[in-house]
Amino acid sequence: MRAGAGLCYDGPVVGVGGAQRGRISLGDLESLAGDGRVETVLVVFPDLYGRLLGKRFEVGHFLGHVAGEGTHGCDYLLTVDMEMQPVAGYRFASWQLGYGDVAMVPDLGTLRVAAWLDRTAVVLCDLAIEATGAPAAPAPRSVLARQAASADAAGFRVEAASELEFYAFETSYRAAARSGYAKLVPAGWYLEDYHALQGTRLERLNAPLRRHLGDSGIEVESTKGEWGLGQHEINVRHAEVREMADRHVLLKQCAKETAEQAGLSVTFMAKIAEDRAGSSCHVHLSLWRDGRNAFDGDGRLGPVRCSDTFRWFLGGWIARAGETMPFYAPNPNSYKRFQAASWAPTRLAWSHDNRTVGFRVVGEGPSLRIECRIPGADCNPYLAFAAALASGLDGLARRTEPPPMFSGDAYAADALPRVPATLREASERFAASEFARAAFGDEVVEHYAHFFRQEQQASEAAVTDWERRRYFERI
Repeated sequence: MRAGAGLCYDGPVVGVGGAQRGRISLGDLESLAGDGRVETVLVVFPDLYGRLLGKRFEVGHFLGHVAGEGTHGCDYLLTVDMEMQPVAGYRFASWQLGYGDVAMVPDLGTLRVAAWLDRTAVVLCDLAIEATGAPAAPAPRSVLARQAASADAAGFRVEAASELEFYAFETSYRAAARSGYAKLVPAGWYLEDYHALQGTRLERLNAPLRRHLGDSGIEVESTKGEWGLGQHEINVRHAEVREMADRHVLLKQCAKETAEQAGLSVTFMAKIAEDRAGSSCHVHLSLWRDGRNAFDGDGRLGPVRCSDTFRWFLGGWIARAGETMPFYAPNPNSYKRFQAASWAPTRLAWSHDNRTVGFRVVGEGPSLRIECRIPGADCNPYLAFAAALASGLDGLARRTEPPPMFSGDAYAADALPRVPATLREASERFAASEFARAAFGDEVVEHYAHFFRQEQQASEAAVTDWERRRYFERI
């Protein structure tokens, strides 16, 4: 889908801690607990799908023990499928290894009020190996931390934003499940892209969502109707890349739970139906050094005034997109979004303010940034940002020149390289990529290649409604 053009980059937003609405310190938490405003602390981490998993602690126990000592979770949580079934074939955890524990280490910089929940705070955790204390390499936060550390070592602060689209339905989650997710009632009944009237009709969801996020330390820029029946987009303010990934997963959690409370449902599937627009997660990145946008400069790349840092980062990002595709599009459903004239890209090309290409350059001067339009709303943001950073930093190291700027309709440009067509194709390219192994490590590549292959196999084994409609009577 189309990106909201209003993402305004005017420099890094550093504000964290008690001074920012919703963000709290341990001292703040003690005060909130003392007068009964917080009773529960939700201690969570993102799994391979980007879901938040964890435990709820009584606030006194959290303050007295968990905040300083951490807690534990079963290591199988990094090897389960969507149904929470253990999957064989992983080296990280298995029945043969006994499914032990990983340490859940609270990142106290992420502590905040979970304003959409009753008297609750939330903190995100890093996962560590019990015996050594080393980061659990396959954990999504670990994967992104490795790439962010590389950027830090090069002297860059990475600013990022992710624009999330979703479909809203009048049908509750429980009713949707009972119906087999068939005949869901969309929250809108005509295409509502930018329509103020249709937007008003979903303010019973979007208004509390904006308020809850703001009260939880996640500044919202806007919500708007999108190009689908009941489809909407929400944009939160850009942040340092690790903070942005945390905001992304908390936003999804808040959206689902706010919808639940309203008797509605929302979905972040990349493609909800063959006759509906896909839902995207356009990713924006820029590098900053000494308080200035390092992409800004006196050079030229087509119509873009930019630095060599911008040019080589863009070149690397494009060059490595095919090898890191599963980190942007991790599910079989993800690839059904890549259709011509669908607002989702099908070609690996870049242009200036052109929504038909995979990489759209927007802004100028301090706001100059690269928008990657490949990820769908189903992406795990830690992996998508990690792939973007690894690719761009590789471009800087190799001084990778981007291809010439494309002009026109990229959907009709058959000479341009295509995005991979299936998760199977993307997974095999990822597994065979020397670049991916150098950037992420063999352990991470093998872990995720196995994960993606299992998703593909599960999809291929499923009997779908499409098959029944097509073949039940007429085959």
